[in-house]
Amino acid sequence: MNILFKKPKWIKVKLPMNKNYYKLQKLVSLHKLNTICQSGSCPNIGECWEKGVATFMILGNICTRSCRFCGVKTGRPEKVDWEEPKKVAKSIKILNIKHAVLTSVNRDDLKDMGSSIWVQTIQEIRYLNSNITIEALIPDFKGEKKIIDKIIDVQPEVISHNLETVFRLTKEIRIQAKYNRSLEVLQYIKEKNHKIRTKTGIMLGLGETKEEIIETMKDMIKSKVDILTMGQYLRPSLKHYPIRFFVLPEQFKELKEIGLKMGFKYVESGPLVRSSYHAEKHVK
Repeated sequence: MNILFKKPKWIKVKLPMNKNYYKLQKLVSLHKLNTICQSGSCPNIGECWEKGVATFMILGNICTRSCRFCGVKTGRPEKVDWEEPKKVAKSIKILNIKHAVLTSVNRDDLKDMGSSIWVQTIQEIRYLNSNITIEALIPDFKGEKKIIDKIIDVQPEVISHNLETVFRLTKEIRIQAKYNRSLEVLQYIKEKNHKIRTKTGIMLGLGETKEEIIETMKDMIKSKVDILTMGQYLRPSLKHYPIRFFVLPEQFKELKEIGLKMGFKYVESGPLVRSSYHAEKHVK
């Protein structure tokens, strides 16, 4: 990998200045909803919200885990809002969203790790929104199959779980997560219901090598993953894990070509690509 240390010119974020953006922002604020677009400081918030696409983050905005790359707060979460599923579903209807993306913080403090809210939210969305498609970007739920089964049983069109980085860096970046456990979660979903598309993503620029990226992609294929996203890691603050280097756009393009040749159905690969980037395309 060619290594750049100064922020390159292609890492530019378009400021959100459109009607749809302000409409969605107002709605999120009115219903006290959380989006990973905001909590995760996503660089594509302007582009996605302009299209009326948002990733709703359920179960609050405080995570029980302390991943070193993530901009979401870590600490003791607030009580579960049992009205949240209806609020999210209603907001999606008002916005006329055709493809809904859901994610959540880790709720290791809860006995069911928040799975009941996950199920209710998907059910409420489907009840109020006919012909909608759904992507569930889930935590690893500590690999507990009975909990993962609950998500599989409500049949979102896509279930995603991010690997985030290569094997060597996992313990350093995702402190409470496990590389192999994440792969096992993805493989289990596909084996339990082959009609559900599985998806994962990694960040580049954390110190990984090209060889490690390709090896990680091979592990994903072995775990029957359909869709892969790759983007540049951008440090949320000085307290977070440092950027080791910036990856060139042509290198992202090369990795996309490698991934497609390996057998992924879709590969989204670019400096500003994030988990939900072009998510609406991944159900087709």
